[in-house]
Amino acid sequence: MLYAAATDHRYLSIGHVLDFTTKALDALDHLDWEMAEPVLASLASGYANAERSEESSQWRHPVDLVAILEATFEQLGDAFDAPRGDWAPPPGLTDALLGEDPQAIADALLAAIAAGADPATVAGEVSYAAALRIARFPVSNEFSDWDTALHSFTFANAVQQGLRRTGSRALVRGVFDAAMSVHLDRFLNVPPARLPETTGSRAAGEHELMALLDGQQRVDEAGALVWTWLAGGGDPEQVIAALGHGMLREDRDFHTIQMIEAVAAQHDLLHGGERAHHVLVAAARYLAAHAPTARAQGQTYQIAWRLHRGERLYEAADVTG
Repeated sequence: MLYAAATDHRYLSIGHVLDFTTKALDALDHLDWEMAEPVLASLASGYANAERSEESSQWRHPVDLVAILEATFEQLGDAFDAPRGDWAPPPGLTDALLGEDPQAIADALLAAIAAGADPATVAGEVSYAAALRIARFPVSNEFSDWDTALHSFTFANAVQQGLRRTGSRALVRGVFDAAMSVHLDRFLNVPPARLPETTGSRAAGEHELMALLDGQQRVDEAGALVWTWLAGGGDPEQVIAALGHGMLREDRDFHTIQMIEAVAAQHDLLHGGERAHHVLVAAARYLAAHAPTARAQGQTYQIAWRLHRGERLYEAADVTG
């Protein structure tokens, strides 16, 4: 029911409504659903007050994406009548999802459902395409556009996680919404930043990544370093831990937390390989773009920890000895 409400209109509040729904359900899993009433009730205002993308000019002009989606949704019932079975992404699907033709994107996704693909698997293809937008994000873009690409990625990830939780056919609409958002983000890859290809023997590890995050806009270097780390046989779990460390020492905001969490989830689902490496490159580039900060939050936490241990921080220091 919640996912039906979150996808009854297109890309509500740039994806936050559906993402919050998924996060609420994840939180309740950790709480054994003891707090279901207040947690789920907290979502209601988001559904009621959400901004609908069908009222946004970019979803209507120069191509009416909403009309394409509505026509596609009318065919979903027949597509779901096909038996579910083994399905492998056809060659060129990622290129199609990153392409210029929104009708071709919708047709490709509909064809996948009609061919028996599990909707969560199809959603994973869209999530990967969204991650590539960030991995290929050139620093010549406006800084605020990092979050434009982020929203598409975290929304696609939330749809995928939701479909792994429930077989809701209504939620499948979110797969198509995410794909259209990725399509709208195509100008953020003009020209695309090159994906790292280095396989050299230069130092690559957490210390080197933290050093890069001490400088401003070391975006390309951070992505290349993570790629080198992984290509050299580095443990992806250590890379994820280093990205988490890099996030936690900054004055992070909600978006940075979203990014690292979604990347960790996607990496687990991709089970290694080049694609899994690409999503970690995307995380490193996003984190590097947003570092360093004043790192004031860390000082606050240190003070809280010292007070917790009973230290008297505000007594005058004894300087007589």
